[in-house]
Amino acid sequence: MLAIETVDLVKEYGSLRALSGVSLSVPEGEFFGLLGPNGAGKTTLIRILTTLLRPTSGTARVMGHDASKESGLVRALIGVVPQAMTSDLDLTGYETMDIYARFYGMRRRERGERIDELLEMVGLKDRAKDLVATYSGGMRRRLEIARGLVHKPAVLILDEPTIGLDPQSRHVVWELLESFRKADSLTILLTTHYMEEAESLCDRVAIIDYGKIAALDTVPGLKKQIPQKDSIELGISGVDMERAVDWAKSVPGITNASYRESSLLVSSDHGAEAIPALVDGLKSLGARVSRVVLKEQTLEDVFIHFTGRPIRDEEAKKVSFLLGAGVPAKWGK
Repeated sequence: MLAIETVDLVKEYGSLRALSGVSLSVPEGEFFGLLGPNGAGKTTLIRILTTLLRPTSGTARVMGHDASKESGLVRALIGVVPQAMTSDLDLTGYETMDIYARFYGMRRRERGERIDELLEMVGLKDRAKDLVATYSGGMRRRLEIARGLVHKPAVLILDEPTIGLDPQSRHVVWELLESFRKADSLTILLTTHYMEEAESLCDRVAIIDYGKIAALDTVPGLKKQIPQKDSIELGISGVDMERAVDWAKSVPGITNASYRESSLLVSSDHGAEAIPALVDGLKSLGARVSRVVLKEQTLEDVFIHFTGRPIRDEEAKKVSFLLGAGVPAKWGK
């Protein structure tokens, strides 16, 4: 079964078209990333999937259920972790979990066992009776992920789950998400501005821009779609540079070669793999290699290629999908 499916999804606000025929399929158990500049349509898409908006046309399904026509069923099947920290500071960690479990009609014994299990997994069992106000940012984020999973959803939707966290806390959250995914065959939909996060976690990534899917593939697959390649700079001496360039172009896997002063500049689809052959070959030509610098393709390169701007320029303007497109401005203040 597809965990998430959209077919020709359109959303219009008067003359503004926020989504323009978005179709995508996310199988059960996949970790799926959604990237896009602000105003690209990802907030609108997520709000439709979480039943907060109805599309103008097209269909959005979660675990086979129409998000507009079967909103109650869909809400029972999803867990949501918004970008903003929403846990009540005046409650304890356990009380936070318990209230949400009650929202989903879980019986006392069932929710007690589930809460204990989740708090243990996120490393907060010893702090369960402490007020959330005493938690660090990383602890609150771990609590909110556990809260989103308390009712055993089939799909977890995360909006910038590690924004504002220090690198150590961010990696802890990554490890938690992977463990939950493996333990429960959980499907995860992630929006993020951290390219490293998407590369580390996601099986596939969709880039949305101007209300359309601009690209969708695995991270390696996306990198193959852009003209930029891994670049290697080798500082060499003792050999004619034009001879070195001609030789480098003949090396399997090298897509281009040139030189600048005493540096040989090489492009390759797999830069790290090409370096040993380049170094050994240059030495056989009588060259001395004094420096090797590798710049690998990144997901940021892919994003810039398809959208025309780096994602870091968008970060400061990011808004939560709970207060996104279509919400009166006074509600977002």
